[in-house]
Parts: sequence; structure tokens; C-alpha cells
Amino acid sequence: MKHQLIKLENGLHVILIDTEAFPTLTTLLLIGAGSRYENKENNGIAHFFEHMAFKGTKKYPTSLTISSIIEGMGGVFNAFTSKDHTGYWIKATNENFGQTIDVLSEMILHPLLLHEEIEREKGVIVEEINLYEDTPYRKVGEVFDTLLYDGSPLGYDIAGEKKTVKSFNRQTFTDYMGQLYHPNNAVLVVAGGLDKVKSEKLRVKSYLQIIEEKFGKWGEGSNASFERVIESQTKPEQLIKHKKTEQAHFCLGFRTFSFFDKRRYALSLLTTILGGGMSSRLFTEVRERRGLCYYVSTGRELYHDVGMMVTQAGVANDLDKIKEAIAIILKEHRKIAKGDLKIEELQKAKNLLKGRMLLSMEDSSNVASLFGTKKILENSIITPEDTIKQMEAVSGEEIQSLAEEIFVPERLNFAMISPFENNEIQIADMISR
Repeated sequence: MKHQLIKLENGLHVILIDTEAFPTLTTLLLIGAGSRYENKENNGIAHFFEHMAFKGTKKYPTSLTISSIIEGMGGVFNAFTSKDHTGYWIKATNENFGQTIDVLSEMILHPLLLHEEIEREKGVIVEEINLYEDTPYRKVGEVFDTLLYDGSPLGYDIAGEKKTVKSFNRQTFTDYMGQLYHPNNAVLVVAGGLDKVKSEKLRVKSYLQIIEEKFGKWGEGSNASFERVIESQTKPEQLIKHKKTEQAHFCLGFRTFSFFDKRRYALSLLTTILGGGMSSRLFTEVRERRGLCYYVSTGRELYHDVGMMVTQAGVANDLDKIKEAIAIILKEHRKIAKGDLKIEELQKAKNLLKGRMLLSMEDSSNVASLFGTKKILENSIITPEDTIKQMEAVSGEEIQSLAEEIFVPERLNFAMISPFENNEIQIADMISR
């Protein structure tokens, strides 16, 4: 897998990755924009504009025009918004690369943002928010974020609130784009079988030439900034959202560190050992041996300044069973912090992460995401080989040391959506069990 990093004169970073595979490409444009760059008045604007980019441009005036062109060349497309970046992607054959770049550049550089489309899309997004509210499996993660980062934009819901979404107008979008949508705050990744070219037109014009034609005149802007989180937790915290549900969905997690911390590889292995698969400790102990839940998994989320590792599970609406599940999860955390970690268990976690990463590289969209996300967030590039090398170097002692440091009461947080009230479960009383 070969990659090139090129910087255009206007500041846009372009990454070309030849996977030496099929004659198809994923073209991914990442912008350093997300909900943590918002405020109380425009919360949800990053996500809303992601929708509006598909609603028509000067050259392609309607959403039907855009979708017909992409699907007419056998392509697929979509977009996503996160806390700290937004992405737009099109996956199509090499011979249609010129059309792909034309559509993508039009969506970002020349969106129409028509009043009637904005008003119509408000209803769509309000219903999307309603959908999340009715999906506790998904919503509990947002409740957990609110608990950790209350008062900071990092704690905002990505989709926004209904009242803010309903207040947006064309000026809201243009102001937001003026602040964040600039080439020096973006990365364009093209990944796939770059050399599997049959089109004579594409042979004459290189990929980079085509990109420069469409994005070269994108005007520069100032660097984006966000409000940094200052953490001051001194004791276990919890937030239980009362809702009539068939299951109690909870997140139990600990504050960690940013993605610049070298211990992030040890953290990935630690989360994998705890809840990274069907043979993980928590899946075995909570589901297989006791039948307390259908799903349980552990992951981590890291940002520029802070981070977390969190276990999520869906347990029966029974206080005793919920408390039992929590007690088991905390017990497994303590065991690792006290050194209960076998060499073969660590090696299995390394093999699992390595295997899943390599398997994911079969898809050009995952390749584009791996390289692009690292560049847009950390201003660096890391290959799969580099990542595997870093993970292989992690020792059991490093994982135990990390567990000792983060699995402490003053880093513990618990969020739940269930029919129970906040005073019916006290996470602080369960730590010593």
C-alpha cells in the first residue's frame, strides 16, 4: 500500500493511497468541523450543513440531480458528523473520478442553501432527533458525554436541540462555513486501485491535476479553534435519565487522556481485553456465564485534550441484575489493575486488533478514513504497519500500570437510561464490592 501526501498552494492537504486492488476509489473529504466547535445558539449546525450539502449546488441544483449522477455511475455516497470533524465521501470506479471530484467540490464550495430546502430539512432533523430519543441503545452514549463534559461544547449532542435546529437560517450556515470550511482546515483522501486505470482521459490527466482544477481556487481561511475541556472531577459521578424502556442501558466509564498520549495503544489493548469481542472478559462474565445482558462491549473515545474508556450494556429492568452487572464489570477492572493479566490474554488482544485492522484495509473507505482522520485531527500520518508495530510493543506491565492509574473513583462515571430514578442506584456505593 503506497501513499503520497501533497499540499496544494491554498493549503489543502491531499493524500493519494494506492491499495493496488480493484479499479475503484473512495474519495473522502474531511473538514475540521464538528459539534465541539459550536455554541449554545448554533448547536447542531455542523450536522445540519452535512445534510444541506446534498440539497443542491449551482451546477447540480437538486438532491435528486446529485443522487442520480452518483448512482448513475454505479457509485455510493454519504456523509457523517462527529464531535471534532465532518466527512463527505463518494465511492465509485476510477473512470468516474473526474465526475466524483466535480460533484464533491460543488457540494462543499457552491451549496445553494435555499430557504425552502432549509425549512424542509428542519423537519427531517427534528425527526432524526426524535429517533435518537427513542433509541436508548444510542442515546445513552450522549447522556454519558453530557455527564463528562457538561457545560462544554464537547458535551453537546451532535444533532443539536430541536429549538436551535428550528432557528437556523441561511446566514447561520454561511457564518459557520466562513469560520471552518477552508482548505487549510481540510484533508482530501483518494484511496483505491489508483493504477488500475483503463480510461484514456484519466491517463492524460493525473488525479492531482483533476483535484487542483476543482479545489485549487477554494479560498483560504483562519485556523479553527475550540473550547478546551478543563477536568476537575474528584469523586464518582452519575446521571440516570428516567424513561420507560424494556431494558436498562448504561455506560460505565473512566476519564483517560487525549489521542496525543503515547499510552493510547495500551488503552486500545486494555479495552479489547475487557470488552472487545465475544471472548473478552466482560462478554464472558456478564453475558455468557450469568445471562444478564444481550450486549456488552468496551471502547474508548479520544480527543485533542481529553478522553474516556467506557463499557456499555443493556440489562433487564431489574435493580438487582443491574447492580450485579455493574459489580462484575468493576471487579474485572480491579483484577487487571492488580496484575491479573496473562501473557496469552494480552497476545490474543494484540492478534484481534491486528487482524481486524488488516481485514478492514480490504475496503478502500476504511483505508481513506484511517489516513485522513489521523491527518485532520493530529496532523500526522500513520500506516497500518506503524500502528501494529506500536501495539506489539505494549507490555503487560504497561497495561497494569495504566489500569491502576485510570480505574480510580475520581475518574469513574455512570450514565443510564431506564425506568429507575437517580437515587435508586448509587455508583459510589458499589466501588468496593
